[in-house]
Amino acid sequence: MAIPWRHCWRWTTGATSTSVLETICGFNGRSATFAALSLRGTGAVAGSGKERLSSRPEDTTLIGNYILTSRHKSRLLYPTQKPCCCKRIHSDAKLKDPFTLAQKDLNHLYDDIKKELFVSKSELKSLCDYYFDGKGKAFRPMIVVLMARACNIHSNRDGDLLPGQRSIAMISEMIHTASLVHDDVIDGSDKRRGKTTINEVWGERKAILAGDFILSAASMALARIGNNTVVSVLSQVIEDLVRGEFMQLGSKENESERFKHYLEKSFKKTASLIANSCKAVSILVNSDPEVQEIAFQYGRNVGIAFQLVDDVLDFTACASQLGKPSATDLKLGLATGPVLFACQQFPELHAMIMRRFSTTGDVDRAWQYVLESDGVDQTNYLAQSYCREAIRQISLLRPSPERDALIRLTEMVLTRDKTASVCRGLDSARFQRVTWGMLTRMLPTALSS
Repeated sequence: MAIPWRHCWRWTTGATSTSVLETICGFNGRSATFAALSLRGTGAVAGSGKERLSSRPEDTTLIGNYILTSRHKSRLLYPTQKPCCCKRIHSDAKLKDPFTLAQKDLNHLYDDIKKELFVSKSELKSLCDYYFDGKGKAFRPMIVVLMARACNIHSNRDGDLLPGQRSIAMISEMIHTASLVHDDVIDGSDKRRGKTTINEVWGERKAILAGDFILSAASMALARIGNNTVVSVLSQVIEDLVRGEFMQLGSKENESERFKHYLEKSFKKTASLIANSCKAVSILVNSDPEVQEIAFQYGRNVGIAFQLVDDVLDFTACASQLGKPSATDLKLGLATGPVLFACQQFPELHAMIMRRFSTTGDVDRAWQYVLESDGVDQTNYLAQSYCREAIRQISLLRPSPERDALIRLTEMVLTRDKTASVCRGLDSARFQRVTWGMLTRMLPTALSS
């Protein structure tokens, strides 16, 4: 028999109950302010899984204001769960499949979007409908739908979506797609989701206008929701997207600031949309700032983990799996997590980063350095840390199938394209074992019977 949900579980990292990500990266709440991060020696931010890390005092990693030595890493990065004196919450079922639970609410998603984009001019209609062909994963709307239902149940309502919550799920996909159209123009990409990009088919000018039109239609749908707070929250997403793109165009000379810059850019370009969409649906049903913060933090942490995994896949996946060529980031001059971690073992990467891999042979050499280093493993472990924090946050909500599905979603984020590493000769089976082992430690025991 279930007992009251509040205060039934405590997550700790060693002796304190500080959240894992606050401890690791110095994050504090919604501000998304990232502490400066300096990487020294061969230490790993989130554990490299390598036996060769030494335990010498000088083998340290400075993250935020916390210095990790090798012998301290496992205690910090593999948090244990300690139950309170109360009984565990009973869960009647296994973790639910997110896509199955959200499918009913997503069945007409793309049809609704096309209605919002209805125009009489046939060419503009073709441009706007190009990516809304129903073949996308609808990852962001799925999270929004599940979060909305979880918050509704938490607030003693039935799980059915409110009309405004359904609109937010649609708007999130529209904003995301518009950003992809603009990104492809900026990056000069010719492939997206396994098909030729809009800018390749219709040209850059029309592609930019199509992206603008999708954003304007999303803004009109947002205004019709009629909640000023929701409008403000989702307007922040568009600002973050622009700021994140500008951040991506630049790089930090100071090595200690690069990772901070990278994580903040990842938040603005990827996680802000998920985090603020989750917060928006919670606002419509619950005025409690704590519930809204839970929704925001879950989306934020899952979003950053998603981007970290995406950056790993750029090194480990075949083009056929990503729908775009691999090593894309290096070719664009971008230093992502695997490269920044690899700098610890191959300092010659620093000069390449500053010249944005523009010299002949830079891309190939950087690629090889990353694969010979612990960069991929360390980025994967960092993604796992973010997912662990996402689980900690969402577990604060009242138990429901949708809440459990959001927990299951963290596994899917970490293990998507599980066979991708085979393309580069990496040990995908080992990665899957490590990931699943981490997840079994991460999942709250409160979900077991």
